[in-house]
Amino acid sequence: MAAPERWFHPRKHTGWKKEQSAETRRKHLWAYTDKRYTLHKRYVQAARKILALANVTQDPETRKKARADADYFLARARSTKD
Repeated sequence: MAAPERWFHPRKHTGWKKEQSAETRRKHLWAYTDKRYTLHKRYVQAARKILALANVTQDPETRKKARADADYFLARARSTKD
C-alpha cells in the first residue's frame, strides 16, 4: 500500500515534530517568525502557524500538542499587548 499523500502544505517548514519536547517545538516555531514584527505580532504569528496544523491533522496526539503550543503563544501574546 502506498503512503498517503500529504495535503497540508505549510508555507515554511519550521522543524516542529510531535516527538520533540515542548520547549524545542516552541523554539522552532519562534525561530520562523518574522523578526521585523513586534513581540506581540510574533507571538500571534507563531500561534497561527501551529493552529493551522492543529485544525487539519487527524492524529489526536499531534492535535493535542499543536493546540497546547498555540495556546502557549496566544497566552504570551495576551500578556504583551501592543
